[in-house]
Formats: sequence, structure tokens, C-alpha cells
Amino acid sequence: MTYFEGPFQALAHRGFAHASAGTEGLENSLAAFGAAVDLGYRYVETDAHGTSDGVAVALHDESLDRTTDGTGLVAELPWSEVREARIAGREPVPLLEDLLAGWPGLRVNIDVKHVSGVGAVARAIERTASWDRVCVTSFEAVLRRGTVDRLSRPVATSAGRAAVRTFLAGVRLHARPLARRALHDVDALQVPVREKSVTVVDAASIEAAHALGKKMHVWTINDPDEMDVLIDQGVDGLVTDRADLLKDLLVERGLWE
Repeated sequence: MTYFEGPFQALAHRGFAHASAGTEGLENSLAAFGAAVDLGYRYVETDAHGTSDGVAVALHDESLDRTTDGTGLVAELPWSEVREARIAGREPVPLLEDLLAGWPGLRVNIDVKHVSGVGAVARAIERTASWDRVCVTSFEAVLRRGTVDRLSRPVATSAGRAAVRTFLAGVRLHARPLARRALHDVDALQVPVREKSVTVVDAASIEAAHALGKKMHVWTINDPDEMDVLIDQGVDGLVTDRADLLKDLLVERGLWE
């Protein structure tokens, strides 16, 4: 198995947390990931932090406050406390290891959000032998590299913010060596269409990424018309909260596998 398969990668953002699946408000829960799998998704996106005792959990925020009925910073709490919190008051915060082990064929895009997650994420990948079906990424290259350096086998990776900025500078300046150096140690760019006032995804950046042998995934796209435009432009994947709408579009276009 390799992480990037087929002509297009559809990634369910933090699973599929939507009323139509009975999972509204349950982002990054096993219920939401299961809802994506039930739709036929082969890729999900998640975020990771480590508890104070080194356990990797699938959670976006540094604290429990927004998405769960618990409080406090994950990095300062032991797993015995984090496991008692309930997402939207209903679902437990999942172990990253349970996500990886629960669906052995599922590919998981892991965004390492905090230094607490570096060793914890690496241990979860090692214990589940998930090297071929994870993509490790982070806004901060030091977190991605720190995680990957702890693994016994290579994994797919995606660029952080600084590398993306350098890549774009290379594209705009027609300096291909600069763009190449920016992405020398990653397999993909996972980017928004725009970052503040800067356009990130356009014909030039897509062409440049492909010329360097890199995938381009775009987040977080929930409007079918925008999905259509980006697919026509040639992006390799989309990250979405509306897994149902993206699936319908891909089926219609013959890109759903």
C-alpha cells in the first residue's frame, strides 16, 4: 500500500461531522471517522496532540474547552483525565492509535499541532505499523521533522507554512531551484486557496508542484462549485467538511474510487 493512490484524494476533514450522519458537532471523534468510512472514504484528516504522559490523541485544539465538556490544556493533562472528556458531551476524545488500528485500510492525514504530539504520534504510528498509510504534516516543519525522525520507516509528508511561502516565491519569481529546495523533503503541499491576501492555488502553483513531482491538496473546501473549479484546475485532492457533497461530485465526474 502507498499513501497516494488513484487520480484524486478526497479527505474527510476531522471525519464527517454533520447532521445528515448524526455526527454534528463530533469533529475528530471515532463516530465522525466512522461516518466518513461509511460513505466510502479512504482518506481522513485529523489533528494530534500529546497528553502529559505521552499519549497521542486526535484533537484539533490545544485545550479541551471548545469541543468537549472538559477543560484544560491537553499537554498538561494525563490521558486518564483526557479520556473522561466528551466531544459535544457525547463522544470520547479518541486515541490516535485507535483511529489507526480501527480501520486498517484507512489512510490518515495527521497534522501534528504541538510539540507534545511529536513523540506520541510517532509511537502511535510505530505501534500500529501504519507507515504506508499516513501522511505526517504540520504548520511547523520542526514538528513534522521531529515526528518523522522518530519513525523506523519513511512516511508521506506535507509542507509547512514556511516551505509553502518559499515555494510560492520561487513560482512567482520563476526561480524553479528555489521552489524545488522548498519542497525537497516533502511529498505534497496541503494549502488553502488563499492565505490572507495571497493567492496560493492557481494554474502556476499547481503546474510547478506537479513539475516537481508533488501532490497539491486544498483545504477546507465545502462548496461544490469551488470543488468543481479546483478539480478542473488540476489539484490532486480536496479536504472537506462536506464529505457527502464532495463524494456526489466525484461520482458524477467519474473520480470516486
